[in-house]
Amino acid sequence: MSIDIGVVVTDTYRPGDGDRDTAPLIAALRARGITAEPVVWHAWDPRRDGGFRMLVLRTPWDYSEREEEFRAWLQQAGQVCDVQNPPQLVRWNLDKVYLKQLQQAGVATVPTDWAADQSQLTEALVGHGQQWVVVKPTISAGALNTGLLRADSAEARDLGRRILDRGRTVMVQPEVPELSAGREKALYFIDGVFTHAIAKGALLARGGGFRGGSYQEDPQPVEASPAEQAFGVQVLNACAAAAGTPVPLYGRIDVVSTAEWGTVLLEAELFEPALNLHRAPHAAVALAEAVSRRLEQSAAQPVG
Repeated sequence: MSIDIGVVVTDTYRPGDGDRDTAPLIAALRARGITAEPVVWHAWDPRRDGGFRMLVLRTPWDYSEREEEFRAWLQQAGQVCDVQNPPQLVRWNLDKVYLKQLQQAGVATVPTDWAADQSQLTEALVGHGQQWVVVKPTISAGALNTGLLRADSAEARDLGRRILDRGRTVMVQPEVPELSAGREKALYFIDGVFTHAIAKGALLARGGGFRGGSYQEDPQPVEASPAEQAFGVQVLNACAAAAGTPVPLYGRIDVVSTAEWGTVLLEAELFEPALNLHRAPHAAVALAEAVSRRLEQSAAQPVG
């Protein structure tokens, strides 16, 4: 039997274990008569395997450790199947240097220093004096190689150096008090329409590492103001324009409202964000409906 949808995961996928989105999405699709199953991206060879009308990227969370392989897989998959969100948008979204483009397009972001070499890293850290800063790579998942550190500390220099040694660009951002207080919000959109918002709490501990000793989100539903929702729509439209694609099937826009800069974008996650569908069952239904619409659209268009 052919399967309509491959829901793209990684090989650590277990229903309900970290990935709480895939099972609700598959159930919502099946309720609409659409067959679906999880697919480990690096075990599915686009040149050999088939049977899907569409691949929906969901939790390929090891992409940052296998970046070149993931990029090649995206290219091949897009040649034989409709991939959502589209590979062109995903490639643009892989590296957080996209924040520069969004800032130039008028999107408010956290002030960021970008360091591609040791001298730029030193300059960025010195510019923050003795303040607390977040040091992180432009390509990572799950806050890997991310730290909240004193700018003048050996730990900040060492973390930046490790990131550079891996061939990554370093981001240095001032500590945002509201972010450290756990006021970040993840705004979720399906086909450009707001569905729900989640607060996951503060993650980083001052001095390095995570609060509680490990990366543990505590996703709780929260309200998003009309202004925050409008900001999220602005970000989505700016992302689509910058990447040259339609508004994405789904997107998570991470924001925080600050006393110093107003509401600012932290990042736009457009291919592997936790959607927290277990906290918002209506969003699983909305996503399944959006997938159904895109299946109908893609049936009338050539793959490529």
